[in-house]
Amino acid sequence: MSRKLTKASMIALAATMLTIVFSADGSGAAARATKAQDAIQEPTPQASTLITTPQAPAVVTEGSVPETDDAADALPAPAAPKAASLAELVNAQPKGAEMSRELNCLAAAIYFEAKSESLAGQLAVGRVIVARSKSGRFPDSYCGVVFQRSQFSFVHGASLPAIRKASRQWKNAAAIAQIAHAGSWKSEAEGALFFHAAYVSPGWRLTRLARVDNHVFYR
Repeated sequence: MSRKLTKASMIALAATMLTIVFSADGSGAAARATKAQDAIQEPTPQASTLITTPQAPAVVTEGSVPETDDAADALPAPAAPKAASLAELVNAQPKGAEMSRELNCLAAAIYFEAKSESLAGQLAVGRVIVARSKSGRFPDSYCGVVFQRSQFSFVHGASLPAIRKASRQWKNAAAIAQIAHAGSWKSEAEGALFFHAAYVSPGWRLTRLARVDNHVFYR
């Protein structure tokens, strides 16, 4: 009887051990499967391509300028008389005619910058101011260009030095201003937007166009 009981006990003990082993194996496999599943990451979505619309370059105007009543483009260009030389064309300009404020600004810049130079040198300076007013990079009027801050050394705030308007130099400057505005004679530095006195070397990284008298011109 006791031998049968002992055998039965051993069978029961073996069955219990098998149950524990199978149960433990099952729980371990489930844990590994869970860890393996957790280790699988979802694919990272690729960044979408950004499409940007090109913008027009900003127009930057440095400094402040006095307000003007009319832009340079609003001035009517007079009919250009025929002439064989720039001097002849200067002499053909109307004498004593009342000029607009814009043309007075242009003539004043020519007078103060180049009154002691040749007519070609004066015209080159005048055409720079005309080109600036049309470039979109500077104020759009002659007075705006001339009075732009830190551009011309003869400008002091919003005023100009006195001009001897009875002098031959002023009469030449006034005639050159009309020619420069009308575009009736091209300068030797046509298309220039910048110039400096020939006795200085600012080291500008610009395209040099020409030297006319005492100024060097660039675009």
